[in-house]
Amino acid sequence: MSADSGDLRARLERFTAAAAARELAPADESAARAAFVELKAALNAGTVRAAERGADGAWHANAWVKAGILLGFRLGRIGPAAGGGPFPFYDKDTYPLRRFGVEDGVRIVPGGSAIRDGCYVGPGVVCMPPMYINVGAWVGEGTMVDSHALVGSCAQIGRRVHLSAAAQIGGVLEPAGALPVIIEDEVLVGGNCGVYEGTIVRERAVLAPGTLLTGGTAVFDLVHDRVYRRDGDRPLEIPAGAVVVPGTRPVRSGAGARAGLGLYAPVIVKYRDEKTDTAVRLEELLR
Repeated sequence: MSADSGDLRARLERFTAAAAARELAPADESAARAAFVELKAALNAGTVRAAERGADGAWHANAWVKAGILLGFRLGRIGPAAGGGPFPFYDKDTYPLRRFGVEDGVRIVPGGSAIRDGCYVGPGVVCMPPMYINVGAWVGEGTMVDSHALVGSCAQIGRRVHLSAAAQIGGVLEPAGALPVIIEDEVLVGGNCGVYEGTIVRERAVLAPGTLLTGGTAVFDLVHDRVYRRDGDRPLEIPAGAVVVPGTRPVRSGAGARAGLGLYAPVIVKYRDEKTDTAVRLEELLR
């Protein structure tokens, strides 16, 4: 973290503590707003992130960044928001839509998409309408965010990821120390997938259409004969290169067993190979 970021962190932590205790004086509000504007600029530039991967490969949340984002909501006042045309929108004045120029290299196809101010969207990102990227998110270079896809607050999306149509990447803003959803580089998230509650999907994994991953999901690895779950503070983690498909497991006791019911259970059926890579490369033709 740079010296400038350290100073920004110190100021934001002071203002967020005062706001949480309802002790933010009116005289300090303008300074708090100025610090928040600096935070949004740093988030837009990608120099500050809501979560980062350490040298050991472990991800950690930057609680001060997430607390600063929450401060923006406390400071904001509801007012008219741009982009409504004949339909009026009203939002916190601290969170307008982010403005882009040709120099940003982001392709935003017409049709009703929105990107909130205070998130990084890298060069070469393709946004197919309608889609939405929320505050605090980080979307890496060359990623496609397809139609009806959501990138939730503070979610971290790697480079050359494909979020297929109607994929939902959940937001994790509170508590400030909670890890957001992480989708690493070159992951393919199929249509109608949902990834929530701080789940980590490691690089080059493939989620087949309809796969749902939450903090309470057990994922069965048929290749390595393992079961992956959230373990206390450790989130559910999908291994690198895993190919995950929706599956079921039978209920083995009680009324569920007598009725022949099954429970949803994602299954790792294989790890990426040449055939999988060929199918994924076909997706790149859309970019």
